[in-house]
Amino acid sequence: MILTVTLNTALDITYRVRNLAPHTSHRVTEVTERPGGKGLNVARVLAALGHEATVTGFAGGTTGRALQEQLARTTGVVDALVPVEGTTRRTVAVVDATGDTTQLNEPGPAITPAEWNAFQEVYEDLLGSASAVALCGSLPQGVPVGAYAGLVRAARAANVPVLLDTSGEPLRRGVAARPDLVKPNTEELAELTGSHDPSRATRDARRRGAHTVVASLGPDGLLARTAEGHWRATPPRRVHGNPTGAGDSAVAGLLSGLVERLPWPERLARAVALSAATVLAPVAGEFDRAAYEELVEQVRVTGEADAA
Repeated sequence: MILTVTLNTALDITYRVRNLAPHTSHRVTEVTERPGGKGLNVARVLAALGHEATVTGFAGGTTGRALQEQLARTTGVVDALVPVEGTTRRTVAVVDATGDTTQLNEPGPAITPAEWNAFQEVYEDLLGSASAVALCGSLPQGVPVGAYAGLVRAARAANVPVLLDTSGEPLRRGVAARPDLVKPNTEELAELTGSHDPSRATRDARRRGAHTVVASLGPDGLLARTAEGHWRATPPRRVHGNPTGAGDSAVAGLLSGLVERLPWPERLARAVALSAATVLAPVAGEFDRAAYEELVEQVRVTGEADAA
């Protein structure tokens, strides 16, 4: 089982309009809702790839109930979310006919100390049957800023490989706890290291504690710096559409490749292809399987393994 953690879950709502213009009224042509938050998106893609996936984090209020009801209909994803008194947030993506997207993200609920303690108990129990764990997204109000660092240490103590995908101070503290893999984008990596050169910044992030750093270069693919070598994975072409969940699909590709013990070039090709196929999907947080199967054969991976 692969465990994904989303402390700030969301109900993702996608509105489709012909043309988005400020200061005007719009007729919405289509509305879709999906359980969201980074770790839930990761779990959905993992399940689609044939892996057993369990999600944990927080859910509360009417939005949380709607999220869990929809999650129950998501084949292969197990719900281990912890109930809270606050209300789960919504995220709204407004997509026009060209595929351009405007994103609106609500804040999450405030988490009480008792709710945080309950989550930690659930998390440590789930680690006992996990083959890998992904810690994803922002921290809701009330959760300590060093929360991910503690969750990384718990995973390492249980001998479970752990991937961290967050930003800011939670990322800085989490990296110091020595996760197996971090997946920042270039802005998050620059904030962590002070360097805007991704090659230099990935080396610095490893010195700060991360065993492996895979930097997202947006539409230009991924840059990986590992103990085994360094690689750059580039999609065959730029794609246009809704980018919601594209980075989460890349995380699913990396995690599934880790569990399957794929060589790094194959892991990166899978991650890049899944990310691009997610941009092309009509619904946020899902991927276009036909596009994925085509793209994964076309991703260009360069680099080399380090000498033993």
